[in-house]
Amino acid sequence: MGKEKKKGQEPRERVRPSFPKRAVITAGMPYGNKELHFGHVGGMFVHADTFARFMRDRIGEENVLFVCGTDCYGSPALESYRKLRESGELGEDVTIQDYVRKNHLAQKKTLEDYEISLNFYGASALEPAKEPHERESKELFDTLLERGYLKQMSTPQFYDPEFHVLLNGRQVIGKCPIEGCCSEKGYADECDLGHQYAPSELIDPKSALSGKTPELREVQNWYFSLDDFTEVMQEYIQDLRANTNTRKYILNTIEEFLKKPVIYVQKKLIAKAAGRGALEKEPGEQTKEEAARIAEEMFQEGLAVLEQAFPKHETIVEEKKTSVTFVFERLEDRDKAREVLGERQIFYRTGKTLVPFRLSGNIDWGVPVPARDGMEGLTFWVWPESLWAPISFTRTWLLEHGRDEDEWKKWWQDGDSEVYQFIGEDNISFYGIAEMAMFAAAWEEQAGEKGVPVKPDWKRMPHLVANRHILFMEKKASSSSEIKPPMAKDLLEFYTPEQLRMHFLSLGLSTKSSSFKPQVYLPEQEREGVDPVLKEGNLLTNVLNRIVRSCLYALQENRTNGSVPCLPVSEVILEASKEALLEYEQHMYRHEFHRITYVLDDYIRLLNKHYANNSKKAEEDAELKKQLLSDCFYGIKTALLLVHPIAPTGCEMVREYIGFSRQVFSWEHAFDSVESMLENPEAPTKFLEPRVDFFKKPESQFKKG
Repeated sequence: MGKEKKKGQEPRERVRPSFPKRAVITAGMPYGNKELHFGHVGGMFVHADTFARFMRDRIGEENVLFVCGTDCYGSPALESYRKLRESGELGEDVTIQDYVRKNHLAQKKTLEDYEISLNFYGASALEPAKEPHERESKELFDTLLERGYLKQMSTPQFYDPEFHVLLNGRQVIGKCPIEGCCSEKGYADECDLGHQYAPSELIDPKSALSGKTPELREVQNWYFSLDDFTEVMQEYIQDLRANTNTRKYILNTIEEFLKKPVIYVQKKLIAKAAGRGALEKEPGEQTKEEAARIAEEMFQEGLAVLEQAFPKHETIVEEKKTSVTFVFERLEDRDKAREVLGERQIFYRTGKTLVPFRLSGNIDWGVPVPARDGMEGLTFWVWPESLWAPISFTRTWLLEHGRDEDEWKKWWQDGDSEVYQFIGEDNISFYGIAEMAMFAAAWEEQAGEKGVPVKPDWKRMPHLVANRHILFMEKKASSSSEIKPPMAKDLLEFYTPEQLRMHFLSLGLSTKSSSFKPQVYLPEQEREGVDPVLKEGNLLTNVLNRIVRSCLYALQENRTNGSVPCLPVSEVILEASKEALLEYEQHMYRHEFHRITYVLDDYIRLLNKHYANNSKKAEEDAELKKQLLSDCFYGIKTALLLVHPIAPTGCEMVREYIGFSRQVFSWEHAFDSVESMLENPEAPTKFLEPRVDFFKKPESQFKKG
């Protein structure tokens, strides 16, 4: 065990983290209307894969399942497909299934090229996952309906009178109505930052089909009673704060939605409630004092009218704020107040709160919703079904391996298992609120009144790992924004997967948004110094390469039998190795990937320095040389275990040349001797030819020096 020392205290034993017996790792699903850009890979998949590989080393490969897939359904794919057909880029014989299959296969190839070690990467609309996904969707829906958590609601939906169709999702574009939201685009009932709202709240909506303002028509759909789960979700947050290492900003983001329903109205507009117009339009040539008095009278008069017309509420008027806050106990009361404001044509903003979560829609391209209670011909909205899609992928993987698909419950619900979901921060509200509430409602044994949320065992819920934004050249880049990101596959023309993986992990996305600045995308005259993308990778391509090669070449010089010497390891290397292992383990437990790169940098450079400082003396002293090599091979053994989740191919090559068994990649043997890790301690190492690299650079980087 390692030791930690606090100022003014004696060293104490370091408490090592515990890990589950089984683990499922998932990552947010990319839409089926595109290939992967660098943000998909660098902002999420590399982190998920690094943790999945670590967990395989930590608890055993057979106990880890890494699943994900293409999010095929919904209006994003349908709208992209429509535009390509319209422009003639897709032939008339190309179906939407063909379209998403092409993108799915391209995504899968890119992930493989980045060495993302998925056990299963499926597609929600394509075999083999299609049927298991439909079964999971039906089973979850029926369970929620039977337990009283679903309701039919008639709500407004946009309709394009020119095309004579109801519009879904991204077929409507406007501005998000949520107070303080900085979203670039608001869609039919949610913005690109994940805020949900009623379609009638969307500001300045336009049809993506005709470009005109659409009408609103009442449409019946299924909704999950998410707004009833406020207290349950508040308990959930308290439990996470007290008992888990969930990132604080995830908890804070979820808490923002657990507030009472509110409406914000600018003070200058409240006068309209009394029929006297907005304050800034009031005519007159009064003095400042008279104008202020008249404005106050108009404000108070309008406020009194609203107070009388609104359902039960609390009014908050703050002198320094330009708007008035109206707080309601129930969502229904806020909706009645919205009607009052709408009748008077008073513009307002709403605050974040839990609202009924729409499950269904009328888009053809979707998973069919079971026909129940007279509701037929509906499909699941893409967001809900994408939340349980990883369960469907787990079921598919089980079936493909000849096992009972119901075993998914052992992986997802058992107390010995943990599910880790790697997502982007924009999607916290979906995964952290809607998913958790639905899973709690469907998974827990019901002990109370039908439809009344019960307190679940939160230990059974997935653990969220949400990363901040990865920027491109200091600006937010996405396929739907003005700044277009480079595609992930294109980066591999200039960098190796290992170099990119090291760099992406180092960006510190667990705590802040960071910018990706590859020099190859800058004009020649703007390129200065070392390419920042290569900084962390140089630790492998230069430093770790050097120490491994130096030790192997040293054995090959004047070799007798060329086997690895196994003397007792120097205390300085033993202590440094132990501290590196324990610190790395803690950071991996907390998903602090940038701190892992710091540990690697310190440790590998220390090892290299140890060799450099003693190699000249060792050339003149055979015993000192054996000791130095014993120290360094122990360090290399440790480094391989630490680097393996990030750069598996290079580590595998080092293992093969030295003659380590595969146990060198097991944390069960992290502190074992070099001798015990060798497949044959008497055998010579594999002969290393000159200029052979274990962690490679692409040829283009050599040309540039």
